[in-house]
Amino acid sequence: MDNPSGIVFGTPGSPPTYWLTRFVILRLLGIVYAVGFLVAINELVPLIGANGLLPIGTYLKEVGAALGSSGAGFVRLPSVFWIWHTDTALLTVAWIGFVLSLVVVAGYVNAPMLGIIWFLYMSIVHTGQDWYGYGWEIQLNETGFLAIFLCPLLDMRPFPKRPPPKTIIVLFRWLIFRIMLGSGLIKFRGDAIWRNGTALSYHFETQPIPGPFSRWFHFLPRNVLKIGVWFNFLAELGAPWFVFWPRIGRHIAGVVIVLFQVVIILSGNLSFLNWLTIIPALACFDDGFWARLLPRILVRKAANAVDHAEESKPMLTTAQAVTIVVALLSIQPALNMLSPGQVMNSSFDPLDLVNTYGAFGSVGQERFNVVFEGTADDTTGNHAAWKPYIYKGLPVSPYERPPQIAPYQPHLDWQMWFAAMSSAEQYPWTYNLVWKLLHNDREAISLFAGNPFPGKPPRFVRAVLYRYQFVEPGNAQGLCWTRQQIGDWIPAFSVNDPRLLEFLKSAGWVK
Repeated sequence: MDNPSGIVFGTPGSPPTYWLTRFVILRLLGIVYAVGFLVAINELVPLIGANGLLPIGTYLKEVGAALGSSGAGFVRLPSVFWIWHTDTALLTVAWIGFVLSLVVVAGYVNAPMLGIIWFLYMSIVHTGQDWYGYGWEIQLNETGFLAIFLCPLLDMRPFPKRPPPKTIIVLFRWLIFRIMLGSGLIKFRGDAIWRNGTALSYHFETQPIPGPFSRWFHFLPRNVLKIGVWFNFLAELGAPWFVFWPRIGRHIAGVVIVLFQVVIILSGNLSFLNWLTIIPALACFDDGFWARLLPRILVRKAANAVDHAEESKPMLTTAQAVTIVVALLSIQPALNMLSPGQVMNSSFDPLDLVNTYGAFGSVGQERFNVVFEGTADDTTGNHAAWKPYIYKGLPVSPYERPPQIAPYQPHLDWQMWFAAMSSAEQYPWTYNLVWKLLHNDREAISLFAGNPFPGKPPRFVRAVLYRYQFVEPGNAQGLCWTRQQIGDWIPAFSVNDPRLLEFLKSAGWVK
C-alpha cells in the first residue's frame, strides 16, 4: 500500500526526518563521483601513466624510499596503486569507479559500494601528485566517507527500511560549516581587496578558467560587484553559524549557501568544487522541505519507507563511533581556522577524513597565460610561423569566448594557470610536455583541444607568456580578450637540443 499511515512530512511539531535528504545527497554525490572518474578515464594515463608527464611508478618509488618502504608509503598515502600501477591499472580503477558511480546516480547504493568508490577515488588522489593537489579532491574524499554511513549495509534500494542516522546528518552540517567558514576567514585575513570590497572587480577576469558568463560578470557595475563581495561574506562568514539552528534557521542558511554556490557555478569553471560543496549543505534541509520540491512519487516512496522503517542498532552504533572519530580528528582543523596563520586545503590524517578548506585567499589583479606554440620553420623567434596549442578551457585566441567546462576538470589547464604566475623551473614537467609535443605524443596531445601539427611534429616548440584582459562585449573587432606578449616562458627547443635532453635525462623522463 502507498503511505497507509498518511504521513505528511514537515507537519508542525513533528520531529524532522531525512529520507528524502539522503536520497538527494547520494544522487548528487554519485554525479560528482562520476565526473571525477570520467576525468580520470580521459587523463590519468597522459598525466601519471608509465609514459605520462609525472609517471606514477617514479613517484611511488620516491615516496617509498623517503618513508623507508612501500608498506610505510601505503600507510601514509593509502592507494590501490601501491599494489598495481600500470596504465591498465589506472584505467581499470577509473572505469570501475565510473560505472559504480552511475549505479549510485540511478538510485541503488549501499555502504560497501560507497566504500569501494571512496577508496578507489582516494587511490587516485593520493598518487595524482600535482594534478590532484586541489582542495576539492580531499573534500570529495571526506564527503564520500561520511556518505558511506548514511546507507544500510546491504539494502541498495533508493528508500531502504533503515532510516538515515541523524548523527551523520549533523556531521554533514559540520562539514559545510568548516568549508564555508574556512573559505570566508582565509579571504578576510588574506587580501585587503576582499576587505575593501573590490575583489570581484578582478576575480572574474583572473580566475583559473573563466566561463561563458565571466565577462558579463566582470563588467557589472562596480557597486554591484561590491554587493557581491558582501554576499560572499554573508554566505561564508554568516550563514555557517545557522546550519545547526532549529528548522527555519537551517533552511535559510542552506538556501543562502546553495544560492551562493549556484552563482559561482554560473560565473566560472571551478571544476566540480561548487557542485560538491552543495552536497553537505543539503543536510540543512529535512523531508518537509524536499516534499514541496520533489516529484510526488518520490515523496510517497519516502513516506512508505517511514511506514516500514526499522532501526538498525549496528548501523546506529557505527554512526556514533564515526561521530566520535570525526570529533577527535576535528580538533586540528578547528584550531587551524582559529589561527592567524590559517592554512587552506590541507589534510590532517592519511585518509583525508577531516580536512581544512578555503579558496581564493588572495585574488590576482592581472591575468597571465602561458601558451605553448610550435613551428615547422627552420628558424625561431617571432618571424617564424608559430601555431598555438589550444587549451580545452584556458584562453588562447583573443576572439574565442570561454567555453563551459565545469564540472569537468581539464587538469593541464588548471596547472598552467598556476604555472603562469611562476617560472618553468618551478613546474619542471612542462619541459617533459615540450618534449612530447616535439614528438607528437598522442597522449600528451589529448590534453589539448587539438593538434596544430597533425601530419608531422613541429621542428621547434616554445611556451610564451601573455597578459590577457577582457574586452567589453559588442566591440567592433569582435574580441573577447586583448593580449600582450610578455616574453618566452620556455625558450624554443628542438628535439635534438642538448639542454633539453640533459634535463629530461636527469629527471628520469628520457633514458
